[in-house]
Amino acid sequence: MEERQAVQNHSLILKNRNTLQLSGVTDVISFDSVQIILETCAGMLLVKGTQLHMSRLTVEQGEVNIEGNVDSLTYSDSHKAAKQAGKLMGRLFK
Repeated sequence: MEERQAVQNHSLILKNRNTLQLSGVTDVISFDSVQIILETCAGMLLVKGTQLHMSRLTVEQGEVNIEGNVDSLTYSDSHKAAKQAGKLMGRLFK
């Protein structure tokens, strides 16, 4: 399996609380219409809101666009806790 290139820079642009452009994304842990958990080079990022969906996903380049009503953005350095939460959410919604 080919390894992804290490993404060094992370940026976040939020426009009118309904369009979010991200770079520096290394992995998408989980997503649904109210919560998206992303791993970035700056730590884990939890995006909460309503009617969320990823309009563009290019993990190889580390870019993600999210549309919907964004209520909160929360960073965490705890990679393991967020990944475990994402796996649990995935099991619950299968």
